[in-house]
This record gives sequence, structure tokens and C-alpha cells, in this order.
Amino acid sequence: MYLLVNVIGLLVFIGVGFLFSKKKKDIDWRSVLIMLVINLVLAWFLTSFSVGRDIVLGAANGFNWLVQVAYTGIAFALPSWVNVKQMDFVASVLLPILMIIPLFDILTYIGVLPWIIKWLGRGLAKITGQPKFESFFAVEMMFLGNTEALAVSSLQLKQMKAERTLTLAMMSMSCVTASIIGAYTQMMPGQFILTAIPVNIINAIIVTNILNPVKVTPEEDTIAKMGGGSVIGEEEAADGKIEREPFFSFLGDSILNAGKLVLIITANVIAFVALAALIDKVLQLFNPWITLEHLLGIVMFPFAWLMGLDVSHAFEFAQYMGTKLVTNEFVVMGKVQNSITTFAPHYQAVLTVFVTSFANFSTVGMIIGAFKGLVDREKNDMIAKNVGYMLLSGILVSLLSAATVGLFVW
Repeated sequence: MYLLVNVIGLLVFIGVGFLFSKKKKDIDWRSVLIMLVINLVLAWFLTSFSVGRDIVLGAANGFNWLVQVAYTGIAFALPSWVNVKQMDFVASVLLPILMIIPLFDILTYIGVLPWIIKWLGRGLAKITGQPKFESFFAVEMMFLGNTEALAVSSLQLKQMKAERTLTLAMMSMSCVTASIIGAYTQMMPGQFILTAIPVNIINAIIVTNILNPVKVTPEEDTIAKMGGGSVIGEEEAADGKIEREPFFSFLGDSILNAGKLVLIITANVIAFVALAALIDKVLQLFNPWITLEHLLGIVMFPFAWLMGLDVSHAFEFAQYMGTKLVTNEFVVMGKVQNSITTFAPHYQAVLTVFVTSFANFSTVGMIIGAFKGLVDREKNDMIAKNVGYMLLSGILVSLLSAATVGLFVW
């Protein structure tokens, strides 16, 4: 029965996308069906076959190994934070980012990541029949994150029409950053984290293709030469040639940016948890039962139940879903990291996959801010007027990904 409910849920989430589609007649259902089948096969392979499970477990172990290496540097500077029975959230989860982000930036500097992104993007476009740049951007987000992917795509954004920039803004709600995966795998089951990432990529294309279908002519279906000196380590010299930034200058900037990200995440988690507690205190003045989590659980319950969970677990999951959307994924991960291994496998899978994205209210502000420095007023206005669609896109991708992976984990 629960499997049937899960299947129905998958169809309902696609139906919701169709209901809110801007141009229902322009939806390329053939492409949607191809991508849906690809995602189902991918999720099946990564969760149900020993080879697939070995791949994701190997990747998860690789990120955990990087985190353990990072602890060496943390222990040198702050031994009292590491050599303890139970490390704090900042030391165990966030400080390793100070090593992992520069590592990924080095891979970008020497050309490894751009090469992987280019060929994965081209392959995805050929298989799915989607425009080249949208496919390229989806893969790019997996490694660089939303604002970074937008930054290195600035030339393309200036050249494409406003409807396509809205598609990119909507897709940006569903990404993660590869350099932060190590933090995730310290808190949630790594195999589901790693499974969620490629499934999210394809679902981001599916959802935006349904919500905001855009006809792209062959003349428009091109990829401009990427720019963005601060990201790829190159800048325009006086004679017009591209000059590579000195490596140690580049590395220093990368380390500083990693430090800023640690501070930003720490500040956000502290502020959101405290504000949520304040809201709970105010609500409980009227009724001790009323809390933010309970209210969010009521709103999100139908969607949680459609994941194929029993009523009690569905209501609990709905609360986590709502909390993630109004705060961020780290808040939910912090709540469940000590207990998630006791959850049933299906519950572990759908919860982990759902929270593995940047889809929340604060991300909307980040994306709008990123676009303001990259595109003209017409495109900015287009994005600002469609904030609701950006949120809907992020939520639907998370729901679709959780339902897709959940089909194969019981």
C-alpha cells in the first residue's frame, strides 16, 4: 500500500507542476518522460544494485576521508575543539569546509572541474533533448553552487532572453555545493546524500521544463565562453588577453571565501534556531501545543504522506520539511543527526534526500542578489516578479527527488 501511495505521490507532484505551468501547451512531454525514466533508472541503480550502492558509499567515504584529513588542521589550531568525546557542530561539520572549498577551487583552477562540467553538460543535453546551456548549468550547480554557477555564467546570462534567465533562477533553488557535501555526510546517511545530488539535477530540469517551458531556437542554443575572474582564476589583461591569477593569490582568496562561508552558515543557524524558538514561545502563550513545527507539519502533511509514510511518521516528516523551508537544511540535520540511524530505511531515504538542497526562503534572497549584479533591469524584474515560482520549483524538486529515491528503499 505504501509503495502505491509513493507512486501516486510522484504523479501528484508532477501534476502540481502542470497545474501551475506558465505555458501548458509548450511543455515538451517527450523530454519530461525521458528525464523521468532516466531518474528512476538512476535512483534504482544507486539504491538497489550492489555496484550502485558501492559507488555512492565509496563517494560518501571519500568525502568523510576528506573531513578526517581536515580535522588534522583543526586539531593543530584548536586541539580542545577536536580531542573531545563529542565535537561541537561548528568544529565537526563546518570547519572542514576551510580545507574542502580550497580543494575544489584548486580543481577549478587547474581545469579539472570545468572539463567535467562541460562534458557532463553536453552528454545530459544530448540525452534529454534540453537546451545545451540549461543542461550545462544544471551540472555546474552540482559542483559550484547557485551563486558561484551564476557568477561564472555572467556572459551567457547577458545574452539569453529573460524567460531563460528565470529558468536558471528556478533551477538555482535546487542545488548544493560539492564542497559542502562533506558537512552533510557527517550528519545524515552519506549514501542518500550522494544519491540525491544527481537526481536533483535532472529533477530541476524536469520541474523548470514544466513550470516555465521556453522555446529555444537552434540559433539561441549555444554556450557562450564563460567568464568570471574571481571564480575561475582568470582576469582580463591590458592587452586583451586572458591572464591567469597567481596561484597563491587565488588560493588565499579561496581560503578567505571559505572562512566567510563558515561564518555565514554559523550565523544563519544560530539566528534561525533562536528565531524559531522565539516564535514558539510567542505561539505557546495562546496554546502550549502550538509551535512553528506543528503548524508547518499541518501545512506539509499531505505532501509528506504522499511519500509512502504512515500517519505518525508523515506528520513528523512534514514538520522537518517545513522547518527546512523556513530555515535551512543544517537546522533539520542538526535535529535528527543523532537519531536518524534508528529510522526505517524508507524514512531515512526520503528525509535525507528532501533536505539535500538549498531550497528555502533565504536562498531566494541570495539568488535575486546574485542576478542584480549580472543582468539588466528587465531580467531582474522578471525574476523578482516570480519569487513564488522560484520557491515552488525548489519545493517540487525536493519532493520529486525524495519520492523518486523512496520508491526503491524500504
